[in-house]
Amino acid sequence: MRITRLRIENLRRHRDLDLELARGLTVVRGPNESGKTTLQRALELALTRRVTSASTEMDGLRPWGTGDDVRPVVRLEFEQDEDDGVRPGSVEKAFRGSKGTVRLEYEGQVVTDPAQADQILAELTGIPTEAFFRSTASVRHHEMDDLARDEGALRDRLQASISGADRGTSAARRKLDKALYELNTKGDKNPGRLKVAEAAVTQAAAGVEQGEAALAQLEQERDRLVQARERRTDADAALTERRSLLEKALQAERLIADRTVAQERFERYRTAVSVSEEIATLQDSHPAKDPLPVLRTTVARLRVLDGRIRELKAILSGDVEVHFDVKAPEPRDWRPTAFLALALIAAGILLAGASATAVLTLPGGMLVPLASVVVGLVLAPIGRRLRLSATDLGRERQLRDDEIDRRLRGRSQLEQELQEKDLDLANQLSGLELPDMAAVEALLAAEEAHVASIERLSAQLEGLVGREPVAVLPEMRDAAALDIEQKTRALEHLGPIAKEPRARERLEVEVKDAERALERARDDEANARARVEANNVDAEQVAAQAERLATWREQLAALQRRARVYDRTLKAIDTAERATMQRATRYLEKHMVGDIERVTAGRYRRVRVDDTNLAIEVFAPERNDWASVESLSQGTLDLIYLTARIGLVRLVTGDRRPPLVLDDPFVTLDDARAARALELLKRISADFQVIYLTTSDRYDAAADLVRVLDGPTAADPGAPPAA
Repeated sequence: MRITRLRIENLRRHRDLDLELARGLTVVRGPNESGKTTLQRALELALTRRVTSASTEMDGLRPWGTGDDVRPVVRLEFEQDEDDGVRPGSVEKAFRGSKGTVRLEYEGQVVTDPAQADQILAELTGIPTEAFFRSTASVRHHEMDDLARDEGALRDRLQASISGADRGTSAARRKLDKALYELNTKGDKNPGRLKVAEAAVTQAAAGVEQGEAALAQLEQERDRLVQARERRTDADAALTERRSLLEKALQAERLIADRTVAQERFERYRTAVSVSEEIATLQDSHPAKDPLPVLRTTVARLRVLDGRIRELKAILSGDVEVHFDVKAPEPRDWRPTAFLALALIAAGILLAGASATAVLTLPGGMLVPLASVVVGLVLAPIGRRLRLSATDLGRERQLRDDEIDRRLRGRSQLEQELQEKDLDLANQLSGLELPDMAAVEALLAAEEAHVASIERLSAQLEGLVGREPVAVLPEMRDAAALDIEQKTRALEHLGPIAKEPRARERLEVEVKDAERALERARDDEANARARVEANNVDAEQVAAQAERLATWREQLAALQRRARVYDRTLKAIDTAERATMQRATRYLEKHMVGDIERVTAGRYRRVRVDDTNLAIEVFAPERNDWASVESLSQGTLDLIYLTARIGLVRLVTGDRRPPLVLDDPFVTLDDARAARALELLKRISADFQVIYLTTSDRYDAAADLVRVLDGPTAADPGAPPAA
């Protein structure tokens, strides 16, 4: 991979930096605090750090004076050398914790998944992790001294580079050595864990032996206690069984009672459903279409209309006959006869009174008055009959006149009225869809009987279920049937006890007997337990001691197994390390020789790396012998370790070519060696892109591209002026 452009936003002092980089050697020069190390950190983050990283380090990378929402953004444009040519690509990472985003464009694809993007970058660079990058292709000048002072550092980095792990085996070796020491120490003042476990096993075995001897004395008491417990258990089981059966009997009684109630409820609701269905059938099958009150009103109106028709038909049933008498006999006047009768009666009475008072003396005495009265009394009925005859004759004459007047009216008018009434009757009968009044009367009678049946059934339904809604009656019936079925199944589940008569009384007696038997068994068990507890030997303590013995034996076996595993692991690590280091050291020796010869101008032409401790030695011409690099000058030491780094990158990346980022590793070199080291980097830049960060301009001439960074210019305004 060769980075052609680097864009940084909000990363330490670089709020917005855009740099073009050469495919070969790029020198980025600037004074202290110009942000060179920040550039190196930006490349490490862009190539290896997950954008969702929420470490505290990311908070420290924000520029000073910015808000908490500001986060670093790094964008790289790169070219990848493949067998079929050079392919461009770009990656942009915005580090915002869990909200971080990435956009990788390569081979016409856009990847935004952080894990997938990091995987593709690792495949392109050959650098799987950030720690791996910093142990190989990203070099800081202060790390050269670290490698010189700690021989384990180079071993760990070689191991990590070859195996792909983030850490080497030196830490694992130290942990294994420490663990074996802690296990195998035999001293009395500071014994190891194996010795402690062995002593504990011996002590626990002695305690168990003593306890077992003491427990033999309790055997007889324990046997009696066991027998008492068995009797108590049997009595308890018998009581439990009797109680269970009694509970079943009680439950059976409750279920039978509940089933009887449910049966009654079912019958009631079943009858109610039947009645409601019959009512619904009757409601849907009324003889008349109209309600009964309307029908009654209609029938009453038809009855009046039919009566009028009958009357008109009776009137028109005969012909009109009119008789004209030329001279009708006049009735005799009854008044003269009546007045004469009254006069004779009054005269007779007066004469009789006068004769009686001697006022008047008539010939014949009282005969004349008497005769007058008698004649008047005879004439009075005659006058009354004449009056009645005259009255009857006048009434008859009036009736005759009325009859004549009625008959003289127009027959057509009566016939027209009859036709209208007939038409009205026919229309109303047609509305009722009935032929005549007899059918109407029959329909009314049928409807009244139908409504009476509905009312009778409604009263019966209300008596059964009250005012329960008709819609819920089938549900209530089914619920009652289900309740009956459930109660029946529950009774069947109870078994024969549910069918046995008087089972509850029998079981109550048996439960009382079982309770008394249980009390006796408990007393026997308590006496046996008291005899056992009177013995000073505690079986539980002996059992606990035996458990501790087993635990200590298990721990001892585990510790012995662990010691064997640690020992074998340590030996395996030694074997694997020797094989791995031998491969790495031979490769490094092969590739370091030419580089060391070039940068030292042929002073050192031979190098070897120890397979066991990775110590680097060169052949010193003055001594005509091998010399450790630690005995050389700091500048020479830095060069040798730099060549080791370059060889390491070649070893671990294979056909991948990650960019080499060097933070002024030649700061301790003189101008001559710095020039030769720069030539080495120039040659290496044919395979690897080299980004060299420095404060000096002595490398500008050899660089393919030079980028200059400005240093900080801000000053504290409150500081006193310089003297």
